[in-house]
Amino acid sequence: MGNKLLVRSYNVELGDCIYVRIPNGSDDFHILIDCGTKGKKILLETAVKHLFDILPAGDLPGKKRLDLLVATHRHEDHIKGFDPEYFKDIQVKNIWLSALMDPNHPQAQKSLRLEQFTAGLVQEVVESETNLSPEMEILASLFNIDNVGAENFLREDLPRLNNIQTQYVVAGKTSTDYGVNLAEATIKILGPEKDIDGYYLGRDIDDTLNSIESFENDLANNNTGLANDTPHNISQQDFRMLKSRMLSDAFFFAEVSSKVTNNSSVVLLIEWKGNRLLFVGDTEWHGEYHKNKRNGGWNVMWNVRKKDLNSPVDFLKIGHHGSYNATPWDGDKGDNYEVNQILNAILPIPPNGEKSKAKAIVSTERSTYKTIPKADLLVELGHRVDNTRNYADAFAAKGINPEERVQKIAYERDFLDKNQPYRTDFEGILNGKDYVEVEFEAKN
Repeated sequence: MGNKLLVRSYNVELGDCIYVRIPNGSDDFHILIDCGTKGKKILLETAVKHLFDILPAGDLPGKKRLDLLVATHRHEDHIKGFDPEYFKDIQVKNIWLSALMDPNHPQAQKSLRLEQFTAGLVQEVVESETNLSPEMEILASLFNIDNVGAENFLREDLPRLNNIQTQYVVAGKTSTDYGVNLAEATIKILGPEKDIDGYYLGRDIDDTLNSIESFENDLANNNTGLANDTPHNISQQDFRMLKSRMLSDAFFFAEVSSKVTNNSSVVLLIEWKGNRLLFVGDTEWHGEYHKNKRNGGWNVMWNVRKKDLNSPVDFLKIGHHGSYNATPWDGDKGDNYEVNQILNAILPIPPNGEKSKAKAIVSTERSTYKTIPKADLLVELGHRVDNTRNYADAFAAKGINPEERVQKIAYERDFLDKNQPYRTDFEGILNGKDYVEVEFEAKN
């Protein structure tokens, strides 16, 4: 306590719940970044109770103090745990949300329109009891109705209970700009850009919005939907075609909307006594940056905020639970490829066999998603960070058969004997701990 910066990632299966303690003169500064899961909500309750035990006393009797709460974006694996019952005894001093979570943000109206339409369409698909593909089931889960309650709590109830204003943060600002003054650290916001529609949707979205209006007109004129098996003013054949189109469009719109939400994640760069720590939410990369086109958040940061990314970091919160599209790396492309330039800048491979001093954590679960985590990506990151483990050896040393403990282990089999960064799922199996953590000492 006091002289080391701590990052702790709670084991909440597939989700993020991250606690950061920053030394701050005579009193530490306490941050919670996200509180969500696609798994059992009891895991989040356990994490918040543990957090309550280690937080300092607040200004009110029986309350504990949380200096900053950050919700990087609105997906359930990041906000599901923002429940009034969990936070009733925690006094929150500052709330930062992604600008895309502001329903009145003028430069996100197209993105919000897309999300509103998609949520309704996905709900129709789910209610129709249509057999969904695994991909569609994943996308449908992102528009879970429970997200609405968590968002309302973050935007309205929690600020009211703590007599504060929610801040919808954008790139280019710092903690000081949002009234958070730290004695020994600075928090920079690297994403999202204020012009969400312009950077993450681009001009092509106008055609998509026109398609939405046309589709809604079809539904209104025919007085039907997926959940309605009695068509009006439409033949059975045309109705079947409409249902097919609805499923196809639902998948397309959900995928686009989900990517915009991920790319609008709050990205934080914490600088403390010579250390640089990067927390990236679920921001994605999309090949190379193109002006006025739909871009990935990493590409936007590299082209707009390069001065903050063009040097090594001491810590990386691996994005999107180790997903293939959330850490800028493409093993099939060379070092000159824009995406690989980013990773080589923030986590360079140490030269001449030297050992990296950087650290990384991935909050993940090997279960139903074959691309989460992407095993070869984690092995690549294992070449670039210090806190790694050979999980094949670690499991063997404890007499654990991973085939019996981890679903879909086939996606890992060729990589278990190679060093990977600390990951919450495997560390939980090995050590029975509810979290993974790393510490940093001052460099200057």
